[in-house]
Amino acid sequence: MAAPARELLAPAEAEPDRDCPLCPRLVAFREHWRAQEPSWHNAPVPSFGPVDGRLLIVGLAPGLRGANRTGRPFTGDYAGDLLYSTLIRFGFATGTFEARPDDSLRLVDSRLTNAVRCVPPENKPTTEEMRTCRPFLAATIGLLPRLSAIVALGKIAHDQVLAAHGEKLSRHKFAHGAVHRLGEVVLFDSYHCSRYNTNTGVLTPEMFHAVFAKVRAHIDALV
Repeated sequence: MAAPARELLAPAEAEPDRDCPLCPRLVAFREHWRAQEPSWHNAPVPSFGPVDGRLLIVGLAPGLRGANRTGRPFTGDYAGDLLYSTLIRFGFATGTFEARPDDSLRLVDSRLTNAVRCVPPENKPTTEEMRTCRPFLAATIGLLPRLSAIVALGKIAHDQVLAAHGEKLSRHKFAHGAVHRLGEVVLFDSYHCSRYNTNTGVLTPEMFHAVFAKVRAHIDALV
């Protein structure tokens, strides 16, 4: 088994550089949008939230007109509306979410990140891009000394969290509402809170809230 995620990279390596060169296709896409929209963030999107939080939420990748534009995870598209309202509801955030990085919203005991830090064309990173970006996820996990729970938003995030922990995917099947023990950390699965999933009924707010109710109960039960 691979070394635990918290030993894979030093904390200083948890965030890629603004001009990270590791994935040529994503670099080309980034440069295209820098030319098209020079006022946008158009760079790897850093994690958001305190590093002493006990909860980490892992998404897939920045949305083109969401986090890629604003520079903050889940900020500027519909997925953020449901996610941040849920975090506020369960005490993992305070303030008012206004879909911009200078609003009053603050995370509480939680942190947000993405499995792939740069926006991919059609919101679909390749297997190689996910593998290449995985060390940043592993380092992000390792940066959280009090980490107790991870919420994976979608199967790709679920798989990347398992890989970062050196776990076999076959031992932990993704399913909405599923709970997996990864050593000292508990992994909670949820369908991604995308507009497509909510519009088609794959994920309802009630289903999403049920996952975070489990997370809240888990964290509140910690000594």
